[in-house]
Amino acid sequence: MGILSLFAKSKGCRLVHLPSGSFTLDRDGRVMSSTLPISFPAAHIRWIGQHVLATFHAAQNAHMPLSEILISFAALRILARELRGGAIIYLMPQSLNQPLKPALN
Repeated sequence: MGILSLFAKSKGCRLVHLPSGSFTLDRDGRVMSSTLPISFPAAHIRWIGQHVLATFHAAQNAHMPLSEILISFAALRILARELRGGAIIYLMPQSLNQPLKPALN
């Protein structure tokens, strides 16, 4: 029976619907406002925010002007804009057969 427990599903993992909305972070990574559903895990918001802010800070330290990041996955698009040390991050789900739309203005 021990070998079967290796293939058992983890109790900590669960499916999450792809979010639609945005959130803003201050320069310390604290969420200032959010339009994401409450069901979207706060840990995911923190993880995305930390990586976005780290990217903006690394670009600033390298003296590279970076004001926007666009990441396109098959089912999710993430657009992040720098805001004086903080950021506003848009999460936009996409249909798998939908063509890529231009960035928000």
